[in-house]
Amino acid sequence: MLNFRFGRHLAMGEESYDFPPFRPPSEANSLLLRVTRGCPWNRCAFCPMYKHIKFEKRPVQEVKQDIDTARAFTRGNVESVFIADSDSLVIKTKEMCQILGHLHRTFPSLTRVTSYARALTLKRKSIESLRKIRSAGLTRIHIGLETGSAQLLDRIKKGAGPRTMIRGCTKAGEAGFEVSLYVLLGIGGEADWQEHAVETAKVLNQINPDFIRVRTLVPVPGTPVFQWWNEGSFQMPSPETILKEQRTLIDGLSVTSEYLSDHVSNYAPINGNLPAEKTEMLSMIDAALERLSEDTDFRADLESMRYLRRL
Repeated sequence: MLNFRFGRHLAMGEESYDFPPFRPPSEANSLLLRVTRGCPWNRCAFCPMYKHIKFEKRPVQEVKQDIDTARAFTRGNVESVFIADSDSLVIKTKEMCQILGHLHRTFPSLTRVTSYARALTLKRKSIESLRKIRSAGLTRIHIGLETGSAQLLDRIKKGAGPRTMIRGCTKAGEAGFEVSLYVLLGIGGEADWQEHAVETAKVLNQINPDFIRVRTLVPVPGTPVFQWWNEGSFQMPSPETILKEQRTLIDGLSVTSEYLSDHVSNYAPINGNLPAEKTEMLSMIDAALERLSEDTDFRADLESMRYLRRL
């Protein structure tokens, strides 16, 4: 697949390409297509991604021009596309279907088209609208669950509670999308890691997503979480706590999902298909915890990773 990185704007004759600033790690080789700019919510306490970008819905014709520009650059050799920015399903269903139609006509070799979406947006869309978008060619949706704890979702200003998360995500599944959910390890801090793990497992069990992708919290300057950390009102979990949290989460899952630790932020690469590989995954965490208790060099390495995240 094509790695479509060529700068924020690519000049091609009189054409320009509006390049999205962010995409999931799993979309590293996808063509990136910007349908919206920024995030319509943009209040999450842990997220620095779109803080300086005004939210805008791009005109359909502009997006189509970018698709045509991409074809000229790629000669039509594209297998996967990621639609950005943060929550592009907020545009009208008719407009999204027009964009998807042009995208598939331009790149008949496409096998996967994905997008970020908020659970609240999915909840508000009718099932008929979601099915139209799926039929037009959007295949997978990436959704930030972060946690299943109502208390923590409120604290981090996610803008959606567990019921909204469950309803929005299950509607996406009912409409035929592959559902990829993100869980933020460490967001409960040292104080609430057990609640985070237990409640997140409960929500995931009700959704039963296709993919569960874990990220470890990295407090970033300029975010409320970073401020809480510096003030001392939030204690970042130790590597041992993160591993215990992940063990509790996996142990509580009764899903048929692919579990992926596909991000540089994570301490341990725990991956597997659930439920088939649950025992093996738990054993890997147990081995990491045992090594952490016995190997001072290993502990020092993980602690240094934790420290570097603060810089």
